[in-house]
Amino acid sequence: MSDPLHTAVVTGAGRGFGRAISAALVAAGTRVVGIARTEGDLKAVRDELGDGFTPLTADATDESVAQRVVHDHRPGLLVLNAGATPHMAPVHEQTWETFSRNWHADTRHAFVWTRAALREPLAPGSTVVALSSGAVLAGSPLSGGYASAKAAVRYLTGYAADESRRAGLGIRFVTLLPQLTPATALGSAGVAGYAARQGVDRDTFVAGLQPVLTPEQVAKAVTELAADPGSAAEYRISGAGLRPLG
Repeated sequence: MSDPLHTAVVTGAGRGFGRAISAALVAAGTRVVGIARTEGDLKAVRDELGDGFTPLTADATDESVAQRVVHDHRPGLLVLNAGATPHMAPVHEQTWETFSRNWHADTRHAFVWTRAALREPLAPGSTVVALSSGAVLAGSPLSGGYASAKAAVRYLTGYAADESRRAGLGIRFVTLLPQLTPATALGSAGVAGYAARQGVDRDTFVAGLQPVLTPEQVAKAVTELAADPGSAAEYRISGAGLRPLG
């Protein structure tokens, strides 16, 4: 069994925010179990980070995976980052299947891991950090149900925090709402779509996002929040830094 004080589980660890978070945690001496669907992405992360990173190729929306990983590794930190790239189109050009894509990925994965964390439960003093999205606050008219799916992640995390308090579990739940950024594949697709919608080129649109949020900033925020028992429950994060909400 792993030492929970030095073990983290990161979903969506193969690229983007998840890869940067994994790197920052390993650099800080934390053993990371990284989960993603794509074996090649995880292999590249393992090659970069070495033995401090344990890859697990799996579907993060699978309830049995969440239960098994939480039971076997009992992490002191659980980072819920996995999600699907939304279908970029206005609402009338979506189908229900494309519109609901992020409900079946982002929201479902947050639900099954949050449930597993509470039912195992994780050890007192453990932290769960869920990545929602700044789209929850600003809307996201070109990405179907993405903003509402991420809003559900935000609510789920708040519900879980309340249940942890009610049961005296001592598990802390924190939600991060990152600003749109061209620094990830998902964000780059969003930037391209919204630039076209506004009739401007990509560089002009990105200029309006300055300072641009980087994966390394998100990773730094996660490591700092995980170590801060007095953190707020929710934060907006942009290139300018963390801002607590509420």
